[in-house]
Amino acid sequence: MKWPRLLGALQSRNYRLYFGGQIVSLTGTWMTQTASLWLVYHLSSSPFLLGVVGFASQAPVFFLAPFAGVWIDRVNRHRLLVLTQVLSMIQSFALAGLTLSGLINESWLVGLSFLQGLINGIDIPTRQALVIAFVERREHLSNAIALNSSLFNLARLVGPAIAGYVIAAFGAGICYLADGFSYIAVIVGLLAMKIVPGAKREARHPWIEMREGFQYVFGFRPMRVLMLTLALISAVGFSYTVLTPMFARDIFHGDARVLGYLMSASGIGAVIAAIYLGSRTTIRGLGNVVALGGALMGLGLIAFCLSRWLIVSMACLGVVGMGGVLLMASSNTLMQSMVEEDKRGRVMSIFTMAFTGTMPVGNLLIGSLAGAVGPTITFVASGAICLIVAFAFYRLLPQLRAAAAPLIARLNLAETA
Repeated sequence: MKWPRLLGALQSRNYRLYFGGQIVSLTGTWMTQTASLWLVYHLSSSPFLLGVVGFASQAPVFFLAPFAGVWIDRVNRHRLLVLTQVLSMIQSFALAGLTLSGLINESWLVGLSFLQGLINGIDIPTRQALVIAFVERREHLSNAIALNSSLFNLARLVGPAIAGYVIAAFGAGICYLADGFSYIAVIVGLLAMKIVPGAKREARHPWIEMREGFQYVFGFRPMRVLMLTLALISAVGFSYTVLTPMFARDIFHGDARVLGYLMSASGIGAVIAAIYLGSRTTIRGLGNVVALGGALMGLGLIAFCLSRWLIVSMACLGVVGMGGVLLMASSNTLMQSMVEEDKRGRVMSIFTMAFTGTMPVGNLLIGSLAGAVGPTITFVASGAICLIVAFAFYRLLPQLRAAAAPLIARLNLAETA
């Protein structure tokens, strides 16, 4: 079967199984995220606690990912991913049981969010490192990453909207229950895959291997600058989601459905960006896309916080979502194109630290700042930082391209030899 260019990675059976399972699972994940944000603000009316929940769900990723990277390069990544999915399913069912029984409170939400963060600290870098194993041809790697982003953000478009209506009609507990069952689809898909185990390598002391991974990334300027750019923008640019319940209830005077609209709006722009990236056949020019993504996030955040019309605010979040995918997916593709296979787990764990691991600091900072000076000043400051960092990266691009070109050419030659 001949697949169109936008769906090239689906030629691989393993990737089709992964893609199909994730369609269901990620929708449930976004339902849970929406339910948790609404529930904590409903229980506390505190923007600071919104930041705390966001911090608890992502802080473990920052601290655990470097250790996970060493582990990922040693063990069977496929089996490890199955394990993290099972653990995530159990965590969702625990949230559902507590909420439906009326026992849920802020402490349980923070604690179980922290538990999910621990699981994600292993799950996310494992998933990133496995993408290349899911596709049969290296030239489909970029398309697979773009399709992952399309899938993630299509779920972000649908999941929160469904969650808003489910919460309004039946309560947050049903969202958690649906999420728990959604993991069955991805677990079945993973178990049906046929993946050839990678070549075993000599294991050394974990600290030595971890240090080697950091030296590999931060000793090479293109990787170092790309990681720092992603980390700075992720910390301040992606943390806007923790304040969306405040805008939904206090500024637009709505209920959980309005929160669902706001969270889904960013998914529209994100899907458009992912479709564009999926149509690309080369990594040439992706540095410009990274800079553009950071700039769009900054502009969208500033415009969003100044708007008092729901439809305009949704359009602004669409721009933010578009910029976020352009930044993250392009950075991911560039990193995967510059890494040697025996270091892929460690490098992608550091990538996870830069992208997801810095968000908890931003969540806590954004929540605290919004409680002190209000959301408008907070969002303007976040948008300005995104713009400054994106411009600085753009100015460095000619030097970074020249430094990275020999390595990318050597790795591509080794892959085809």
